Amino acid sequence: MKIQTQIIEKLTHAFAPVHLDVRNESYMHNVPEGSESHFKVVVVSDEFDGKRLIQRHRAINTTLADELAGEVHALAIHTYTPQEWQAQIQAPDSPACRGGGQK
Repeated sequence: MKIQTQIIEKLTHAFAPVHLDVRNESYMHNVPEGSESHFKVVVVSDEFDGKRLIQRHRAINTTLADELAGEVHALAIHTYTPQEWQAQIQAPDSPACRGGGQK
């Protein structure tokens, strides 16, 4: 199973998101073609209501502990409640890689 698929399944199960976007951004970095090492996740869930940003990120990191201990080198996390997402509608773009990415 692809790592991206595993991430989607785990986040869906753990947070029942109203919006979920999991992007493999490995192509933006100096890694072999087809790598699954750099990801950006946007999770919009009622589970984040009343939780501080650090609590939200810890919950994501705990859910994806196996992936982070394995092939995933970097994970950009963007978490929102549905109300916050309604005002935001888009997560910030990831910065360009300083290590010679192919963007």
